[in-house]
Amino acid sequence: MAKGFTLWFTGLSGSGKTTLANQVRDILLERGMKAEVLDGDVVRQNLSKGLGYSKEDRDTNIRRIGFVCHLLARNDVVAIAAAISPYKAIRDENRELIGRFVEVYCKCDLETLKGRDSKGLYEKALRGEIQNFTGVSDPYEPPTKAEVVIDTAKEDVDACVGKIIQTLEQLGYIPAGDGRGYTDEEEETITERLRELGYI
Repeated sequence: MAKGFTLWFTGLSGSGKTTLANQVRDILLERGMKAEVLDGDVVRQNLSKGLGYSKEDRDTNIRRIGFVCHLLARNDVVAIAAAISPYKAIRDENRELIGRFVEVYCKCDLETLKGRDSKGLYEKALRGEIQNFTGVSDPYEPPTKAEVVIDTAKEDVDACVGKIIQTLEQLGYIPAGDGRGYTDEEEETITERLRELGYI
C-alpha cells in the first residue's frame, strides 16, 4: 500500500488552490490511492468556527489543518490541503510535523485575481472596506522552497495538474502513470526544480 503524505496548496484567494486540489485528488483516487481534500473555507466553518483573521487566529487555523493532515498521512491517506496559509513559519512548522510534505505554490498576479473575484472582495479591500485581507492589507509570504511553483494566470488547469502529478511521481510519492502529456520542456523544468531543492 502507498504511504500517505501531505500535498499543501498555498496562494492568495482566487489563485486556483481548491480547483487544482480537487483535480489532483480525482487522479489519485483513479490510481487506487486514498485521498482527502481539506479546503481552508470548509475547515473554517467546521474545525475553526469562531476564529477571526488576526495573525494568531490564522496561525491556529493553519496548525489545525496541519494536525489533521498529519493524522491522515500517517494512516496512509494523501491529505490535500488548500488554504491561503499566508505565513511561511507556520507552513514550515507543518512540514516539520508531517515529514512527507509537498508544497505547491499557486502564484497569480493581482489583476487576474481581481478579474476572477465575483464577490468583488479584492476591490473592497483595495478601497479599505475590508480589513486584514491577505495580499492587500495583510501580508502573504510566498514560499521559498516549494516543490512545485505554478503560475495560474499563465498556465491552464491541465498544465498545472500535470506538473503536480509528475513531481509526485518523480519524488516516488505516487505510482507512475503512463507518462503521457508531458513535454520535454516540462519534464526538464520539474527535474531542475527538484534538483535545486536537493531531491535529485
